[in-house]
Amino acid sequence: MPIDRNPRRAWLAAACALALLPLALPAEAGPRLDRVLAAKVLRVGTPGDYRPFAIKGDAGYSGHDIDLVEQMAREMGVKVEYVPTSWPKLLADLQADKFDIAVGGITRNVNRLKVVDMLPGYAPFGKVALVRAADRDKFRRREDLDQAGVRVIKNPGGTNEAWVLDNLKAAQVGTHEKNAEIPALIAEGKGDVMITETYEALHYARTDPRLAALFIDAPLTPPNTLGFMIPTDDADYARVVRFTWELLDSRGALKQAADKWLK
Repeated sequence: MPIDRNPRRAWLAAACALALLPLALPAEAGPRLDRVLAAKVLRVGTPGDYRPFAIKGDAGYSGHDIDLVEQMAREMGVKVEYVPTSWPKLLADLQADKFDIAVGGITRNVNRLKVVDMLPGYAPFGKVALVRAADRDKFRRREDLDQAGVRVIKNPGGTNEAWVLDNLKAAQVGTHEKNAEIPALIAEGKGDVMITETYEALHYARTDPRLAALFIDAPLTPPNTLGFMIPTDDADYARVVRFTWELLDSRGALKQAADKWLK
């Protein structure tokens, strides 16, 4: 083929080729993002038993995380479909593609981040103790929790259970499947201590005068944060979800949720 020596025609040919390039290489979203946007549904997994972050009641789900994930869904142009799960199954259910995002007061830690992604942290907290108000003087020190006569009730599958099993060797440790029922068991004298995070303990201490939150100013663990969990199978999906979270933060939505639920 002869070479076109006319510089104007050569420039036009190059410009046309560049204009057609995006058509030849169409940009496509990843499979999870495509599915969410096509179905207009964001599947949200939550145990729904951890106040004030996510609790399931007769009227549906409510809480700090519920407010935020529903705002995220609206920003993405989709609706939320809640998928029940439990703390022991939370990670496995996310990896098994039973939902697209997990919420409800989930601690950010290395074990989770080894296999899933998590959005930026919020709600700084530490592990604390929820006890009967009448017993607050019995538990002034960390060591007071780990005595032979102390009855500790834990729920299975989360970081609270892990802390109890790692640190309370002398206490009598029992398990109750439904996390949201444990504070009432403590208040009724069916147990002495519940190990939980700052905000859950403060919530129950405020709403039930029979209960007291201990170690709030000097938690049993170093400070950490909570975060929403997302799968790692679609970089496009992760990028969009993270951008949506950051957008809400820039508009003050995270502060509004904290002011409403965490104070």
